[in-house]
Amino acid sequence: MITTKQRAKLRGLANPMDTILQIGKSGIIGTTITQVDEALSARELIKLRCLETSPVTAKEAAATLAENLEADIVQVIGTRFVLFRRNKKAPQIEL
Repeated sequence: MITTKQRAKLRGLANPMDTILQIGKSGIIGTTITQVDEALSARELIKLRCLETSPVTAKEAAATLAENLEADIVQVIGTRFVLFRRNKKAPQIEL
């Protein structure tokens, strides 16, 4: 779990980032979880987006992915959301 101050710092780091993954009409499936897991391992902080055709909202998608991957939800705004998971072997972001 991250603190409010840590969450604020992560929001600032995520602001200029590009969206790297999108949740489409198939929703959250096994390959989506695998891709998000690999992205979190490589980057620690990622920004995702739910398309209009997605069967889940951004809030639901963020909660599901965070629960499955033991990640923290940094923020959810509209159709975009940001996830964070510290890389235990080689941390890149200092909190």
